[in-house]
Amino acid sequence: MKKYTYTEKKDTRSGFGDGLTELGKTNPNVVALCADLTGSLKMNAFENNHPERFFQVGIAEANMMGIAAGMTIGGKIPFTGTFANFSTGRVYDQIRQSIAYSGKNVKICASHAGLTLGEDGATHQILEDIGLMKMLPGMTVINTCDYNQTKAATIAIADHDGPVYLRFGRPKVPVFMPTDQPFEIGKGILLSEGSDVTIVATGHLVWESLLAAEQLEAKGISAEVINIHTIKPLDEALILQSVAKTGCVVTAEEHNKFGGLGESVARCLTQNNPTPQEFVAVNDSFGESATPAQLMEKYNINDAAVVAAVEKVLKRK
Repeated sequence: MKKYTYTEKKDTRSGFGDGLTELGKTNPNVVALCADLTGSLKMNAFENNHPERFFQVGIAEANMMGIAAGMTIGGKIPFTGTFANFSTGRVYDQIRQSIAYSGKNVKICASHAGLTLGEDGATHQILEDIGLMKMLPGMTVINTCDYNQTKAATIAIADHDGPVYLRFGRPKVPVFMPTDQPFEIGKGILLSEGSDVTIVATGHLVWESLLAAEQLEAKGISAEVINIHTIKPLDEALILQSVAKTGCVVTAEEHNKFGGLGESVARCLTQNNPTPQEFVAVNDSFGESATPAQLMEKYNINDAAVVAAVEKVLKRK
């Protein structure tokens, strides 16, 4: 299998901030709105360089979504920035009515997603946001795995016509994707070829899946690892091509098992090629306050959980 290594850890939210900064220089139609979390979303450089294109709306997330929708009418490309919990659950009606239903070209950029938000606890650790957003007609849903991919995705979505939900995280995680890796919306990336099992992962679980694949190789199990950064539209062709070879699949995500990547993959398989599948995801619960590593271990969304899921699904082939 192909080996992946990293030389540093960086937070994915910094990838968003740096991507937005680059867009500010190259695309005069890009504007940014933030709900009193400029530093947390790493939007400071954009604000400093383009104060006339930066709008601080305060703790008024619903208002931010309405403003963003209105700005698209004048040809602007608004990027909204706040925590994932406040980017979705708090403002779902505004997104549904003013952005999705109206087909507005708003980029909803959501940081601090999932359990790895850590010590802020269950009230902030949204684990339902992918499900909420992928159910909206016309909404593109992206969940990036590291700094480089988040930066590339931020730049890429500016050229996409239509609403986008871009999900990323708080902690520093390994940077392992190449800086020159093209970001194509709706196109997964085959990271490592294998013959015994397909591991389809998204977000922070991509790195955990690569670690798991190395452990599985030591056990004589050949795992194919796919990075699904775009959950909607799903790269069904890549998944089906892999599963046709391996005969079983494990999905891995930092999200509730209901409504996330795993269910999208399951729908794809049942409609095309029914295949044994195991889910690595949070099992229908809220989170709690602890470090990201402690939470990933307790809620079974780390490399060890992926290995266990693979061993389980292999028995069902």
